[in-house]
Amino acid sequence: MLVRLSKVMAERGMCSRREADYFIERGWVLVDGKRIDQLGVKVDRRQTIVLDRLAQRRQAHLTTVLLNKPVGYVSSPSEKGYPTAASLIVPANLAPQGAAARHASPPIRGLAPAGRLDIDSHGLLVLTQDGRIAKRLIGPGSDIEKEYLMRVRGGITRTKLATLRGPLELDGRTLRPVVITQLGEDRLRFVMREGRKRQIRRMCQLVGLEVTSLQRLRIGNVRLGRLPLGKWRHLRANENF
Repeated sequence: MLVRLSKVMAERGMCSRREADYFIERGWVLVDGKRIDQLGVKVDRRQTIVLDRLAQRRQAHLTTVLLNKPVGYVSSPSEKGYPTAASLIVPANLAPQGAAARHASPPIRGLAPAGRLDIDSHGLLVLTQDGRIAKRLIGPGSDIEKEYLMRVRGGITRTKLATLRGPLELDGRTLRPVVITQLGEDRLRFVMREGRKRQIRRMCQLVGLEVTSLQRLRIGNVRLGRLPLGKWRHLRANENF
């Protein structure tokens, strides 16, 4: 069965579908050695697809940044009426350790959040121009671990912890297993490979716990570390999710 070239490129993790269309329009994609410059072309999934060096050069300059998002900011611009996390990516908020990163000047346009962190939560948020990174973090087959630290009230008990560890359902769907560690009488650590909307808060509500503070510490192998609240830095060349 023939499939749109841009879809196959996205499935292979070469780029996002939007980027694929951009590359195709400019003639920067070769299929079995033949240069393609028309949108809508369909190919066999077994064919060889290669990016022209101009496309590769453009990808090498795509930027990804890490932000320590404060409470009160939304991840997506579609959530109207609130300040966006992207509005914090300005030169004044560049963390000192970020100045030595691969790119010296801050990206202002084209950054999109690769995942969400709700308005009441703080911590690590990734914003990127790179569709390959976005697909890895939030694509349908994404299996990236995320680590959270939270404070709760309502009394942590063994029974509640056992219920949270699952199997547990939300909206009629069974959740993936969550690794949960109790760090104190009101502190929990969650490590999970899923991220449904307000999932942690809703899970806790099911067992009578109220989340009073929620911080994301890690996405894959990339940690928040000592990045100050409200500051951002570039993803370093030696960091990989």
